[in-house]
Amino acid sequence: MMAGAAEDVRTLFGAAIRAALEAWPALQIAVENGFGGVHTQEKAEWLGGAVEDYFIANVDLALEEIEDFLGELMTTEFDTVVEDGSLPQVSQELQTMFQHFQKGDGAALQEMTSNINQKKCKVTATPLKTAKETGVDEEDVDSVEEMEVKEVPVRAWAEVTATNDGTTTDVVCPQPQPSDPDPQTIKEEDIVEDGWTIVRRKK
Repeated sequence: MMAGAAEDVRTLFGAAIRAALEAWPALQIAVENGFGGVHTQEKAEWLGGAVEDYFIANVDLALEEIEDFLGELMTTEFDTVVEDGSLPQVSQELQTMFQHFQKGDGAALQEMTSNINQKKCKVTATPLKTAKETGVDEEDVDSVEEMEVKEVPVRAWAEVTATNDGTTTDVVCPQPQPSDPDPQTIKEEDIVEDGWTIVRRKK
């Protein structure tokens, strides 16, 4: 491998390590809550380089050694004992990255980094209030949302518009409609080609 290519792969390796650590919930909780003291943020930034140097200095690392190293760093630097089962997963991920680095496979490192960042974005985009916080079981969320849609009266979406002959017609905006409309409210529905639904109220 040429020197320039080796430096590029080393850079990708470092970026992949930092992405994995930034997406590690145990570390992020420790950082967000300042478990590392007044220099918590600086320690988090330093950690990526420390892990990278550790791999470079130890060519043939066993998974258990990586776990021990990460666990010790979390304990000494962030006063945190990782007991959520994530330590082996992160260690395995880092070990795989190091294997790609040793092979000079920069494309694989880029792909891993990209996948990690995509997952992290999805987690970040999750609403602040979870189903548990609102007192609703997660498995019931879909059924609750469906029930709420069905409970919305059709009249709530209607806009009354005047026609040429002076009569009024209710035009319902193109939104999901209840599957079982109240027969007392709706006499009939005519689906128009452009997706609008004309609803005439029972006289």
